[in-house]
Amino acid sequence: MVPDRPFVTVIMPVRNESGFIARSLGAVLDQDYPSGRMEVLVADGMSDDGTRAQVEALARSRNGTRVEVVDNPGRIVPTGFNAALARARGDVIVRVDGHTIVEPDYVRACVEALEASGADNVGGRMRAVGDGPVGEAIALATSSPFGVGDSRFHYGDGEAWTDSVYMGAWPRSVFERVGGFDEELVRNQDDEFNYRLRAQGGRILLTDRIRSVYFSRASLRTLFRQYRQYGEYKVRVLQKHPRQMSRRHFVPPAFVAALGLGAVLAPVSATARRGLGLVLGLYGLASGAASLAIARRRGWRHLPLLPIVFAAVHVGYGTGFLRGLVRFRDRWQG
Repeated sequence: MVPDRPFVTVIMPVRNESGFIARSLGAVLDQDYPSGRMEVLVADGMSDDGTRAQVEALARSRNGTRVEVVDNPGRIVPTGFNAALARARGDVIVRVDGHTIVEPDYVRACVEALEASGADNVGGRMRAVGDGPVGEAIALATSSPFGVGDSRFHYGDGEAWTDSVYMGAWPRSVFERVGGFDEELVRNQDDEFNYRLRAQGGRILLTDRIRSVYFSRASLRTLFRQYRQYGEYKVRVLQKHPRQMSRRHFVPPAFVAALGLGAVLAPVSATARRGLGLVLGLYGLASGAASLAIARRRGWRHLPLLPIVFAAVHVGYGTGFLRGLVRFRDRWQG
């Protein structure tokens, strides 16, 4: 039975994950998939915190599954993923991120979902958890429709055809047909790839049989920076693939632009003051309602932080999008 299992390459693009790599890589090496039918390629973005040494030590301590470190001088996910993909031997490619712990049946569930569905990409929900009060609030906010819009892989259950999934698993042939990740994109490279895949007739399956836990950012500062980058590089995705965008992508930049314009004009215009007050009032009501709904289900201790986290996500993304419009203003031809 073992020889009939497809050979799987797990690709882990990481950089400076010394505090987490033992858990994330350890979970990959503890899979119930036959060790002789799997390899792990860790694409290291030139870490300077001891990540590589931990990977090498963990690889020496385990028997069976081959683990190799691949240099990623580009230091971002798409360059690391592509470098590892070029050396991968697997018939199935599975991506695992460095801040994620996969369940013991993760690889097997990916392979079985691909075989049963005929999908070109399969993945599960991004089940976020956090450490401490701020981290917990961040995990809750970024797993809600108000926080992230209609991105079903953040909060969806069951099984459904969708436009994107968390991380992903693909038959090797998909990359031969579609190409690799876009190495220009520091963020949103998975969105851009999945759009190209769907544009060529590919299908993407979200299923709760594929299970993992993602450890979210632990501070508002890093969360804001993360979503600012999402917004900024979403402009490049818009320029490359306008039809990939949905209305939810434009709401945060419109909100931030309204706040900025209102703040500038408020000292000299009563209309601007009223408009600014209306925008803030409506946002406050929506944020408050979403925060109350989450706190009622998950605990009232989260209520004070949730509106702050929502604001960090939305203002960060909106600010980044506006910044991207300026930064990439001369790239509307592709």
